[in-house]
Amino acid sequence: MANRRLPKHIYEELASFRYRIRKFIRFSEDAARSKGLTPQYHQLMLAIMGFPGREHATPKELAERLQLTPHACGELIKRCEEFKLVERMPNPLDKRSVFIQVTAYGMELLEELSEIHAEELKRAGLLDFQHDMTRLN
Repeated sequence: MANRRLPKHIYEELASFRYRIRKFIRFSEDAARSKGLTPQYHQLMLAIMGFPGREHATPKELAERLQLTPHACGELIKRCEEFKLVERMPNPLDKRSVFIQVTAYGMELLEELSEIHAEELKRAGLLDFQHDMTRLN
């Protein structure tokens, strides 16, 4: 195995992909900061609104989506609550748990950031949004 090397084009493709990911992440971080948010606050709100099939998530689900420890995610939720970006609501099916949802104020910021991000992805040719993106055309 030590004598086998991957073809050069594989390294080039991997490096190019990694570069495009990092370039988009940098864009995203700068966009969040331009709205007065940390990138982590933006990611939390996006994870909530992007959760499949509903507009709330449990802290455990958010920790998984953000790849954080449960404790770190709980602290992030707490900080976002302090800035009125998210709020807790009781889980009607399980009184021991809560759902986290984005507040109206948080939605205003998330909507602005999501439009900026969608436009950047569209410009870069990385995503082709087909639904409900009439404001971007």
